[in-house]
Amino acid sequence: MTPELIEFRVFGGLKLVADSYGTPGNQPVIFAHGGGQTRHAWGGTANLLAERGWHAICLDLRGHGDSDWCPEANYAVDAYAEDLRIISRTFSKRPVAVGASLGGNSSLIAEGEHKDPIFSAIVLVDITPKIAEEGVKHIQDFMGANMEKGFANIDEAAESVAKYLPHRPKPKDTSGLAKNLRLREDGRYYWHWDPKFFNGPKRARDPNRQARMEAAARNLTCPTLLVRGKSSDLVTEEAAREFLAMVPHAEFVDVGGAGHMVAGDKNDAFTEAVVQFLNKL
Repeated sequence: MTPELIEFRVFGGLKLVADSYGTPGNQPVIFAHGGGQTRHAWGGTANLLAERGWHAICLDLRGHGDSDWCPEANYAVDAYAEDLRIISRTFSKRPVAVGASLGGNSSLIAEGEHKDPIFSAIVLVDITPKIAEEGVKHIQDFMGANMEKGFANIDEAAESVAKYLPHRPKPKDTSGLAKNLRLREDGRYYWHWDPKFFNGPKRARDPNRQARMEAAARNLTCPTLLVRGKSSDLVTEEAAREFLAMVPHAEFVDVGGAGHMVAGDKNDAFTEAVVQFLNKL
């Protein structure tokens, strides 16, 4: 299915773009990617959901992909959460939120810190209030390694990804990676996100992050699913158990053979988990 490109105006007047799969008016499912990713991370899952009668909307979050970069470099979680609230209100039905990492953080804050329901259900993909610092450092090291100098070509970028994700078979065709890169006037390829997302003034680690996320989690009343990559270096089994204790009604799926990038590592298993959850709603 070829998606339709749509646009939203969000917090601060920024334009966000999204791929729309399926029939508008059907139950919407908003996909919010992780930091440094783009809307293309969800294509396989969105396609299947559209075939099953859902309306899947895959966003490029602010500062990512083809969406606007924020002139004030406001990439705090509050901005992302407010973006999701604004987008959710454009639909006649409360959407389901599927959020990975940054997108999951933002979805949790959007719902758990708002007095009125925003989403009809939430799927958190490899993100919990407690996260492992070594996993955070692994992500930051990868994102920062080539941020300034970029890559000579797409194959060079693919080599960088392969080193970051050694458990994932390297694709024979690397052309798809171009969707996550920008070709600049200097002839080099750079990741498809605003560098200030990584090192801007509003990206400093919030010392109260865990407490805030825990409070938001305890406020959840909508159906909730946590999908963890069994080999994740960000979300431990202990962190998953603690989340499930905070949200007793939540369901949990541990995807074998997947790390933090669950949808990319094991897309079929991830999609099956999401579809089974949605079918119960």
